[in-house]
Amino acid sequence: MGEVVVSGLLTGWAIAVPVGAVAALIVTLTARTSWRVGAGAALGVASVDAGYAVVAVVAGAWVASLLATIARGLGIASGLVLLGMACLAARHALRPAGDGAGATEDRRPMTPGRAYVLFLGITALNPATVVYFAAIVLGNDHLTDGVAQAVVFVGAVAVASGSWQLLLATGGAALGRTVDRKSTRLNSSHRCISY
Repeated sequence: MGEVVVSGLLTGWAIAVPVGAVAALIVTLTARTSWRVGAGAALGVASVDAGYAVVAVVAGAWVASLLATIARGLGIASGLVLLGMACLAARHALRPAGDGAGATEDRRPMTPGRAYVLFLGITALNPATVVYFAAIVLGNDHLTDGVAQAVVFVGAVAVASGSWQLLLATGGAALGRTVDRKSTRLNSSHRCISY
């Protein structure tokens, strides 16, 4: 059983640790909002990783063959969604603070729950994750020997992915605090100079 735990942890970290667009979005979102919102996003990503681990354990071979036929289309759709989100984030970041008077009052603030759902959707569009989990299960027959081992494997994947995603959210929160402090210092020194 220890081997299954280690395999699940390594699988979860192998999926989560490579820094890509989703990781950058978690850090950026957390820096702009709060650690709680970033944690919601992080747990959304970890939930999908755990869900894909369940799918891989239950139907790994079938899912891998299905995705092989539609992987290109899913990859294009995933790329377009991530590109669209990047464009929206860039537009929001580049817009002057006073632009669109009254528009900020109409927008709903990002909450941990909304971040969870948003990142759940973003991560679910990544077919490479399912294929990776299917390959892991097909290469390790002992993971599917019984329900107990499958549950332990999925739990270990969820813990590993969640720990990494929460680490990213914590880094984003630290980045946000650092930027806020530097901005506050810059604004206060600017006020001193103008007097």
